[in-house]
Amino acid sequence: MSSPREPSDLDPDELTSPLSFVELMGLERLEDATESHASTLEPEKFERFRSLAAPFPPGEGTRSFGGHVYAQSAYAASKTVGKGFVIHDMTGTFILAGRLDIPYIYTVRHVRDGFVYCTRTVDARQDGKIMFSCLCSFKRDENQRTFHHQPLPVQERFQSVLAGKRPEDQPVSPSVDADWWIDTVQQGNIVEREFPGLDVRKIDMKDYNKTRSIQERPESYRQLTQYRLKGLPEEDPKATLAQIKERHLTGEYDNLYACAHMYSSDKNSLLLIPRSLGIKHWAEMASLTLTVIIHQHSEALRMIDWDETSSQDSSPSMRWFIQEGWTPQSAENRAVHESHLWAPDGTLIATSIQDSMLRLRKLGRSGNL
Repeated sequence: MSSPREPSDLDPDELTSPLSFVELMGLERLEDATESHASTLEPEKFERFRSLAAPFPPGEGTRSFGGHVYAQSAYAASKTVGKGFVIHDMTGTFILAGRLDIPYIYTVRHVRDGFVYCTRTVDARQDGKIMFSCLCSFKRDENQRTFHHQPLPVQERFQSVLAGKRPEDQPVSPSVDADWWIDTVQQGNIVEREFPGLDVRKIDMKDYNKTRSIQERPESYRQLTQYRLKGLPEEDPKATLAQIKERHLTGEYDNLYACAHMYSSDKNSLLLIPRSLGIKHWAEMASLTLTVIIHQHSEALRMIDWDETSSQDSSPSMRWFIQEGWTPQSAENRAVHESHLWAPDGTLIATSIQDSMLRLRKLGRSGNL
């Protein structure tokens, strides 16, 4: 990481457009700061970072993919915690739509540093305005496995849907998972750019979702997607495969992997809601808050499959994970998206819950946020 700089020194044209996740999450450290308050005995510590890559624009629009600022806020916070602390929970609020032409500036505040848990808040700014704000918590491995339960794995419940189909043979998840967008792309009116960071594939669920019992119960509607990491998890381009394996096995990349799962959880998440409700046209849709809880650390969330990687391979094989999404409730121009993130062996590694705005027609000026 280069020496600290001030935001005023930064040129928006320096933003890159990488496809690998570690480059997409790339950060540059800025000058740290402290603030003193009369009500506290010690000054509060702040650490600041600047994004180096431009976020993805869904639908070729002017707004950035919300999963970018969400995951990168967590990644910035992870740069401020001690060794062994891995993010396990984060709740964030989307305040303003993210821009594509200027970097994010992340201000990380140290809230608490405990022995097992530590807490950070992050404010993400563009042009001096807070666009996103979150509270994230990290924990150490307590090395105790005294109890465990989870739902029946998605691989068992949807065996007939998944059987005999390689993830890489499934269609790429569209930029906007709506019929009007998919039709536009198929007609050749627009060429979709590649989604950065992760390879995300959409599983055909039509035979399951078109049944009458599902159509009468929107909360039973399901969408499965499969995803894997793009690129190596290493920031050092000179690192050897042996060094990467050692760092992987010792947990050095665990926060990056956690952020990748968080990033994937927001891909086309809200677009499931109008599909499940049979709504084809809407006026406004936006994320309000998103919480991701990482249930399992260590090997469960790690994204490289070293057992499938031979010594002759120039790059390691990546594990395919599954996101199972649904919507449990909608009312008053809002709707909830939930999902489970599953490891290849059927381990439930994370849960996401997202509150969103969904308007079928725009409100008058007095009714807008």
